[in-house]
Amino acid sequence: MNNNTNVTFYTTHCPKCGVLEAKLKEKNVEYTTCEDVDIMQSKGMMSAPGLEVDGRMMTFGDAIKWVNSL
Repeated sequence: MNNNTNVTFYTTHCPKCGVLEAKLKEKNVEYTTCEDVDIMQSKGMMSAPGLEVDGRMMTFGDAIKWVNSL
């Protein structure tokens, strides 16, 4: 992964959030964390967790696929 990649992890600390966070750590992905539900909703998120990579929003399923591809 490019060191200039900007990754934001959106979480409510649910079990699925834990799965995604563990995968991010396993792949040594550097990320910032956002726990603000208002921000998540403003970005169109209907459920957590989510991932934003260089401005591209991903649902849980897409985020898992992205992390696994690293």
